Amino acid sequence: MVFKKITLIGTSTESFEAATDDAIDRAEQTLQNVHWIEVDELGVEIASVDDREYQAEVTVAFKLED
Repeated sequence: MVFKKITLIGTSTESFEAATDDAIDRAEQTLQNVHWIEVDELGVEIASVDDREYQAEVTVAFKLED
């Protein structure tokens, strides 16, 4: 088996958990054979948004098709 890893950044105005769910949901919608996701970093954008924007950077690992 061969896996590929990519990085996604989910966002939410609610929480880090919601930002992580955003990234996971997007990965599951657009990638096939997702096997695991690792949360790498959490951050909050405050400069260019009206309120706070929670961000979760995740690494997604998925199996490449044969």
